[in-house]
Amino acid sequence: MNWQTKEARKQLLCDLVEHPSITGSNAEIAIAEYVHHLLGQKKYFQKRPNHLLLHPLDDGRRLLTALVKSKQPTKKTVILLSHFDVVEVEDFGSLENLAFHPRALTLEMNKLYNELPIAVQEDLNGKGEWLFGRGSMDMKAGLVLHLSMLERAMEGNFDGNVLLLTVPDEEVNSLGMLTALPALERMQDDLDLEYVACMNGEPMFSKYPGDDHYYAYTGSIGKVLPGFYCYGKETHVGDPFAGLNPNLMTSFLARELELNESFIEKIDEEVTPPPVSLMQRDLKEAYSVQTPQASVAMYNVLFLKQSIDDINNKLLAGAKRACEKLDAFMQDKVKHFAEASAQFHTTYDPIRIMTYQELLEEAKLRYGAEEIERRQNLLTAQRTTGDRDFSTLLVQDLAKMCKELAPMIILFYSPPFYPAVSSHSDPYIQTVMREVKAEIENQNPLKWTVSEFFTGLSDLSFIGPLTSGDNLSQLTQNMPIQNKGFTFPDELIQKLSMPIINIGPLGRDPHQWTERVELHYSFEILPDIIEKAIHLLLSKSPTSDKHA
Repeated sequence: MNWQTKEARKQLLCDLVEHPSITGSNAEIAIAEYVHHLLGQKKYFQKRPNHLLLHPLDDGRRLLTALVKSKQPTKKTVILLSHFDVVEVEDFGSLENLAFHPRALTLEMNKLYNELPIAVQEDLNGKGEWLFGRGSMDMKAGLVLHLSMLERAMEGNFDGNVLLLTVPDEEVNSLGMLTALPALERMQDDLDLEYVACMNGEPMFSKYPGDDHYYAYTGSIGKVLPGFYCYGKETHVGDPFAGLNPNLMTSFLARELELNESFIEKIDEEVTPPPVSLMQRDLKEAYSVQTPQASVAMYNVLFLKQSIDDINNKLLAGAKRACEKLDAFMQDKVKHFAEASAQFHTTYDPIRIMTYQELLEEAKLRYGAEEIERRQNLLTAQRTTGDRDFSTLLVQDLAKMCKELAPMIILFYSPPFYPAVSSHSDPYIQTVMREVKAEIENQNPLKWTVSEFFTGLSDLSFIGPLTSGDNLSQLTQNMPIQNKGFTFPDELIQKLSMPIINIGPLGRDPHQWTERVELHYSFEILPDIIEKAIHLLLSKSPTSDKHA
């Protein structure tokens, strides 16, 4: 076996990091082929080439599955999930050329010791062995551990099947995982598998500076990306009261939604941050002295156990408050201008607040369902923009068809969407984590803690049990891009739902230039922890039972 010592795992990690697999790059394709090549050299897969497969995404990228079956025939299968794409490296500044060369970068970081943040200096002064580099922590170290487990499976270490699943695009839209779902369904039928659990290898996240706990997780936080399309009324800047500036509309929305405390959730020690705006701009394409017709704002909303319906209602309530305060603001400004201009008089129509689904039904009522479908299909065929901009374009087209309803604010949703998932209350998972924790603490002086939610977002969201029991159609019906070049497979997600855990390496600073992984815990202690967890997960009797 090649990957069963710390040094061998470190070398494999360096080899993987040296593939600059930034999401959307050619290297993201190359690294999938590289892992396929590595595993293809194993005798197990040379004898069973149909167990090692590259699956295409619609855009030409590929995900990889590698199945090792137990020597004793069984359906029981544990999925080991990871992703191999990484984020951009501009944040490395003068060190950018070393971002994908972990050994050289680590040497350079030690030379720059006095210029590093205090937390990094403390790690370098500590007992751990740290390796720097983009993707070292997030999450190629996790992939290394899973490849190591796959080798052990080939040696017959497990009384059950182990399926490695590693995907692209986790850092942007999770198209890799969404594409993997139908592949998993096919493999389940074709190879007579029963998925008893999915274990992710995302790295643990410290909860506070100086945190010395080691974490594993039984769930993953959720995320929605609501958008507000604000359709105002354009006017010449010399006559501002004759219209309504949509930039003003988005500014009042921002005051109501940015950091709004009503969205905060606390479950045990996990607390979700409040919403923040990720996009706020008008949709005017060229400069002129006419005010914009429309603007758009999008917000990052994280959640744990709130339902989509609850979040939707809070967003609509925020929009309503924004409109009420905007109306009061405009009335005050009109009053002051009227005092200066005796001949001035104006009135305003109230702002309508609608969901995308309501706007779509209104457009169908006016023009017919076939015409709306034709227009949306044409826009889809001519598409040149990403998911967020294309979602906005679909809303804009309907809004212009119903322009008599303006001024209006339309609530819609764009990808990515991550459901909140958890197996924390599953007795099967509780037993597994309790026994793993007991064995770790018996052999190592570690503060090992099981938390319910991995808070960094993960692809477990598409395969674990939903926390709120939501019918996801509540969201997808207000997602303009659904079935227009993007499909959120809510039915398949709920069909494949299985118990989940996340046990991953110790690292720091994901998506930062100081990203690093600690090698002693991650590559010497953790492999046996993961093996123990796989044994326990496979101890479950094969049934067709679903776990809530």
